Amino acid sequence: MTVELFEKIPNNVNLSADKRLQRALEQWLPNYISWWKEMGPDQFQESDVYLRTAVSVESDGWAHFDYVKMPEYRWGIFLEPQVPGRTIGFGDHYGQPAWQEVPGEYRNTLRRIIVTQGDTEPASVEQQRMLGHTAPSLYDLRNLFQVNVEEGRHLWAMVYLLHSYFGKDGREEAEAMLERRSGDRDKPRILGAFNEPVKSWLDFYMFTMFTDRDGKFQLCALSESGFDPLSRTCKFMLTEEAHHMFVGETGVDRVVQRACELMKETGSNDPQAIVKAGGIPLDMVQRHLHLWFSLSEDLFGGEISSNAAEFFAAGLKGRYKEDGYSEHTGLNQFYEMPVPSEGGKIVMTQVPLRNAMNEVLRDGYVADCQRAVDKWNRTIERQLGERGADFKLALPSRRFHRQIGIYGMNAGNYFDPSGQPISAGEFESQRSKWLPTDSDREYLKQIMRPVTEPGKIAGWIAPPARGINGQQIEFEYVRHLPA
Repeated sequence: MTVELFEKIPNNVNLSADKRLQRALEQWLPNYISWWKEMGPDQFQESDVYLRTAVSVESDGWAHFDYVKMPEYRWGIFLEPQVPGRTIGFGDHYGQPAWQEVPGEYRNTLRRIIVTQGDTEPASVEQQRMLGHTAPSLYDLRNLFQVNVEEGRHLWAMVYLLHSYFGKDGREEAEAMLERRSGDRDKPRILGAFNEPVKSWLDFYMFTMFTDRDGKFQLCALSESGFDPLSRTCKFMLTEEAHHMFVGETGVDRVVQRACELMKETGSNDPQAIVKAGGIPLDMVQRHLHLWFSLSEDLFGGEISSNAAEFFAAGLKGRYKEDGYSEHTGLNQFYEMPVPSEGGKIVMTQVPLRNAMNEVLRDGYVADCQRAVDKWNRTIERQLGERGADFKLALPSRRFHRQIGIYGMNAGNYFDPSGQPISAGEFESQRSKWLPTDSDREYLKQIMRPVTEPGKIAGWIAPPARGINGQQIEFEYVRHLPA
């Protein structure tokens, strides 16, 4: 595929051959830049950042590293190459040719899917806009900005689909994505987790670990879509999403490592001793893990969902790695699910598989999250030896602290981290034990002071194992910082 790198909008979709579409997107560009300058990283617009920019969709050369001012980043539109003869891999249209145009009967549903996915991209930039002022190192500052610009490019990917395939409605939806704001009371972002404040770098690492990992599974499911342009778009987005999850997984691991180092230095396992030493104790890490894992689980939707059944039946949204399944229609199959019943008991129920597709996707997500938590626990074991046996981070039950679905608190259901039913009063009495507290947030605010000297790092986090793109840790990843 020819990559038009030096167009006003870099792309590999032959945008210059469609003047109407090109003009429409070029008119949207100034509005996007205005949004970026207003809601993007605060006061870092003139800094030079060592960023990775897409210059190809090929696996051996899709990224170029150089210093870039973020408003001048090459926001582009990139799709994976089309697979000739591709067919729909699941649902009622299984085996039929993949759609190159939007099927009329699914137009509204498909637009809603694209808008919901697209809305998450600018939301995360808005959530993280103030973090640059408290970065623990230039390495971390650069990683934050890399995540931000790629979320911006992912918005461009969804806006391209809206402009290309949905006419006036699509253009209006694209404008609306620049008008909503994360956490705004009147015009909030569509999904709940994207209205939560990301106040600290511990929040940021948990967000990129858990919430961006939800993004991975959603993009994988959409990459199976029978609507071929959406499939190809999401496959390329997944290439960039991997870095976001790397930032979160290694970031938490470094926080855990430093906590263990301070436990050894102080000779104490008491969380208050770690606080006095300026670190983040493991119980505080666990509370943040509880919060962001549960918020991110809600992003998959309800456990029993007619929408999920509709998306799968229509061939719009598949399962994670659909090719790995032996049967692709989801008919005459069932998923066994624990469901709350009257009296607060949990009973196992057989749910038609299509209606349980959100839970099927969540299964893969939980397993992937567990792999990362196991890695963090190995860090604890490696640092503390036998002494570390009492310190284990753990995912809570998928029933804990849920806002929506059959386990949701909005339905009057409350569970402890092990998944046992409890009363609303019991939950509130234990909230400060299980979820971040105001004092946690105040403490994190106190210790998170910016460290901007190359090679230096804040005392609450361990250094990374290696630099970016073969560079040393001491490399000047961000230049010309605000005064």
